[in-house]
Amino acid sequence: MNYPLISEYVEAIRLAEENLEQLNHLWPVLDSDGNPVMSSGNFAVVFKMRSERDGKCYALKCFIKDQQGRNESYRLIADELEFVSSDFLVPIKFCDKELFVDTDACSETEFPVVVMDWVEGITLDRYVRQNLHNQYALQMLTYQFCRMASWLMSQPFAHGDLKPDNILVRGDGSLVLVDYDGMFVPAMQGQKARELGSPDYRHPARTEEDFNEHIDDFSLAAIAMQLCAISLDPSLLPAGQGDTLLLSEADNRDLPNSNIHARLHSLLSNPDFERLYALYHLAHAQQTLSNTSFRTFLISKPQKNAELHNLSTKVSAEDLENGVRDEFGALYSPDGLRLLKGANVAHYNIRQGTKVICDRVCQLYSGLSSITIPDSVIHIGDSAFSWCTSLSSITIPDSVTHIGANPFAGSGVSKVECYNSAFEADEHALYTKGKKTLISFFNKSASRFFIPDSVTHIGDLAFWCCSSLSSIIIPDSVTHIGANPFAGSGVSKVECYNSAFEADEHALYTKGKKTLISFFNKSASHFFIPNSVTHIGDSAFGGCKSLSSITIPDSVTHIGDSAFYGCDRLSSITIPDSVTHIGDKAFSFCKSLSYITIPDSVTHIGNWAFFVCDRLSSITIPDSVTHIGVSAFSDCESLSSITIPDSVTHISDSAFYGCKSLSSITIPDSVTHIGDSAFYGCKSLSSIIIPDSVTHIGDRAFLCCTSLSSITIPDSVTHIGDSAFSWCKSLSSVTIPDSVTHIGANPFAGSGVSKVECYNSAFEADEHALYTKGKKTLISFFNKSAPRFLIPDSVTHIGDSAFYGGTSLSSITIPDSVTHIGDSAFSWCESLSSITIPDSVTHIGDSAFSKCTSLSSITIPDSVTHIGDSAFSKCTSLSFITIPDSVTHIGNSAFSKCTSLSSITIPDSVTHIGNEAFSECTSLSSITIPDSVTHIGDSAFSWCESLSSINIPRGRRAKFERMLPSDLHSKLIEQ
Repeated sequence: MNYPLISEYVEAIRLAEENLEQLNHLWPVLDSDGNPVMSSGNFAVVFKMRSERDGKCYALKCFIKDQQGRNESYRLIADELEFVSSDFLVPIKFCDKELFVDTDACSETEFPVVVMDWVEGITLDRYVRQNLHNQYALQMLTYQFCRMASWLMSQPFAHGDLKPDNILVRGDGSLVLVDYDGMFVPAMQGQKARELGSPDYRHPARTEEDFNEHIDDFSLAAIAMQLCAISLDPSLLPAGQGDTLLLSEADNRDLPNSNIHARLHSLLSNPDFERLYALYHLAHAQQTLSNTSFRTFLISKPQKNAELHNLSTKVSAEDLENGVRDEFGALYSPDGLRLLKGANVAHYNIRQGTKVICDRVCQLYSGLSSITIPDSVIHIGDSAFSWCTSLSSITIPDSVTHIGANPFAGSGVSKVECYNSAFEADEHALYTKGKKTLISFFNKSASRFFIPDSVTHIGDLAFWCCSSLSSIIIPDSVTHIGANPFAGSGVSKVECYNSAFEADEHALYTKGKKTLISFFNKSASHFFIPNSVTHIGDSAFGGCKSLSSITIPDSVTHIGDSAFYGCDRLSSITIPDSVTHIGDKAFSFCKSLSYITIPDSVTHIGNWAFFVCDRLSSITIPDSVTHIGVSAFSDCESLSSITIPDSVTHISDSAFYGCKSLSSITIPDSVTHIGDSAFYGCKSLSSIIIPDSVTHIGDRAFLCCTSLSSITIPDSVTHIGDSAFSWCKSLSSVTIPDSVTHIGANPFAGSGVSKVECYNSAFEADEHALYTKGKKTLISFFNKSAPRFLIPDSVTHIGDSAFYGGTSLSSITIPDSVTHIGDSAFSWCESLSSITIPDSVTHIGDSAFSKCTSLSSITIPDSVTHIGDSAFSKCTSLSFITIPDSVTHIGNSAFSKCTSLSSITIPDSVTHIGNEAFSECTSLSSITIPDSVTHIGDSAFSWCESLSSINIPRGRRAKFERMLPSDLHSKLIEQ
C-alpha cells in the first residue's frame, strides 16, 4: 500500500477539524511562520497537536511508508500499554482510517494514525552534548537510564529500537521512550521482528528471528556503560557523530581492535563503571541477559552538588568576568546552567540545558523580537525581558517553577503562552496557577483593570511601566501587595474594596496608613507623609520624577529598599530620629540630592544606599551606625569629605568607589577590614592613615587613587589584596611590615612605586621587584624605567600580573629555574618585542602576554601543554608563532585579535581549540588543523577576514564540518 506525501499530510492537518474522524478536537500547533510543528523519519511524520478539550498537547503520527503487519502490531501494542503505569512509556491509541487525505499517491483517502501525549524533551544524545561539562547532570542521566533499564528488564515486553534518538530527557531529567514501531509484546510471541533497530546499538548477531522480551538487553547494557564512561571522562566523546555515543557498529563487531574500547580500561577503578562494563561484556557474549537480575543495573545515586540548590538569578562581577559567550554574544556561566546576559539579536534560542535565566538578562534589548525558552529552564529572574520593546510574545515551558518580579515590564509583550502546571496567563496578565498571584500585567493598551477575585498576592512591580493604565480596582481577596506595583505606570486612581489596604488620592497604604506601599501621584512636587506611617515600603517613591521635596514624620522607623530610587529632582531630605534602618538603594540615583541629615538613631545604611548621588558633597555618618553597605556611597562624584564613626568595624566592598572628589577621609581605630575596591578611583585622595586596628586590605582597595602620594601600612595588617595600590601613579614608596603574611597579585601594577622597603620574614625586595623570601616567586616588578630585566635564577614562579603595565620593558630574560608564568604576568607590556620561554616552563597562565602590542615573535618550549585563555590576545604585532607538539589545549581567545598573524600550524598533540581562539585574526590566511582535534569552540575563527583555507587531513571533511559553522565549510581543504 502506498501512503501520502508529507506535503499532503501537512495540508490535511491544517484542516484537522474537518479531516480527523474521532480526533477532530485536535488542532495543529503552528510555528512562527504559521506552519504545523512537525518532525519526520524513515517511516512516519509526527505533528504536534493541541486539544481544544483540555489544552494538552499530543503527538499525532502519520505513516509515509508501508510496513507489513504494522496496523495489527500497533493494536497489540496499544492494548498492552493500556495497563502499564510508568513514566518511562507513553500510552498510545491506534486509530484506523482516521485521517482524510486528498492524495495522488494511491486510491485510498482515509489513513491510520497513532496518537499519544506530547513529550517535551530533548534526545538523549543532544542532552549529553549540551551537558558535557556538567558532571552532575551526566551522572544523574546515567542513574536515571539505569533505573529505566532495570524496570524495562523486568517487563514482559521490549522496545525493540533503543538508541539515543528514541530516548527523550524531560526538563526535570526523567526519561521517556518514544517510537514504538519495533516493539515486542507477549501477544506477538512467535512472530518475526518488523525492524532490527539501529546498527550501533543492537547486538551484532541479531536477526529478525530474535524477537522477544530480551531484544533490548544488549542495547541497555551498551548505552548504560557508555553514559557512565562519558560522565567520568567527557573527553572520550568525539565532537559531532549524530546520535552515536562512544561505540559504533564496527566497535561492537571487533572489540579487540576498537581504540575507544581500549580507552575504557582506565575507568575500571570506578565501581559503577566496573559493574556496567561487566554487564556489557556479558550481553555481548550471550546476546541476552536472561539469566541476570534486573537489579544488576541499579547503581549508586549521585550526590547533588550544593551549586544546584543555589542557582541564583543574581549576576555578580565574578560571573561576568568568568562567563562564556556563545556565537551570538550571549553570556553563560562556565557550566552552562545560567544565562547571565542575553544576545541582542532579532531571534535567539536559549541553549537547552540552561536552568536559570538571570535578572535583567535581556533588559533594554530593543532589537530582540523573539526568544525561545527551552524546557530545561526552572527559574526566570527579575525584569528578565524588561524594555525589550520589539518582543511581542513569549512562551513559558512547563519546566519553569519560579518567575521573578515583573519579567516583561516596559517590553512589547502582549501575549504570553503558558503550557505550565505552575503558571497561567490570559489576555491581560501572567499569574501563578489558579490566578492566585498576579506576576506581570502586560496589556499595555488597557486604561482600567479589575484585578480578578481569585488574586491574593500582587507581585513586586506588577504594573511597572504600564503607562496607559490610569485606574485599578483591588478586590477584597488580596492579602499581600509587593514592592510598588504601580512604579512608572500611569495609575492615578486606586479603588480599594479591601479590609487589608486603603488608598487616597496620592498613595496606596496598608489599613490604617501604617505602611506606604506605592506613591502614584506623579504630578506632585511636594508631599507630607501622613503621621500614621511607620514604614516606607520598598520602591514606594521609586521613579517619582516630579518630587522635589518630601517631609518624613517622626512616626517612620524604616525606609525600605529603593524607597526613593531615581527621584532625580529630590534635592534635600531630613530623616527623623525615629528611623533606624536605611534600606538597600534607598536614595540611589537621586542625582539632585545635595543635602541629607542622617540622625543618631540610624544603625544600618544599606547596600548602594546613596549610589550615584552626584551632587552630595558632604555627609556625616553618626556614631550609631555600625554597618555601611556595599557600594553605599559609590560614584558620589561630588563627595569631598566624610567622617566614618568609631562604631564601624568594616568598610564594605566598593563603599566609596568612584568618589573622585574625596580628598580626605579618617578611618577610625575600630575598623579592622578594608573591603575590595573600597576606595577604588578616589582620584583626589592624597594621603591616608590606616590605623593599627586594620588587619585586611582588600583586592583593588586603593586602585586608581592617582593622587595618593603616601600611605603607611601598620604592623597589624596581615593581608594585602590583588592590585591593592595599582595605578596609584603618585605613590613612590611603600613599606611592608613584618606582620604581612599574604600579598596578592601585583599590588603596585601601573603605580609610581619605585622603592619597596620590606622588613618581613616572608617577603623581600630589591631595587627592581618584590619577591617571596629567597626570591622564589616574583610578585611585583616596580622598576618602571628599566628597558631590560634579568629575572634572578632563584625564581621558579612569575606571579599573576607580576609585570602588568611595564610599558618601558622591551626585553626580559627568563631563567631555566622558572616553571610557572602566572595569569596576566606580562599583560600590557607594550614595548616588549621578543621573549624566550625556557624549557623549564610548564604553565602559561590566562592573559599572560595579552596586549603586548610590540611582541612580534615568541618561542613556546616543548614543556608547555596548555596555552591559557587570552594568553596572546591583542598581540597585534605577533606575525609568527610555533606551537610545540606538547600542547594539547589552546584556551578561549588565546590568539584573538592577533591582527598580524598570517598563518599557523596546530600540532598533532592538540585536542581542544577554545571559543574565539583565533577570532579577529584579520591577516590569518591559512591554518592547519590536525586529526587529533576533537573540539573546536564557538567562533574560533570568526571575523578572520583573510582566511582562505583551513587545511585538514584527507577523508576528515565530515568530522570538521560538524565542528565548524557552515560559512567555513567551503574553506576546508583536505591534504
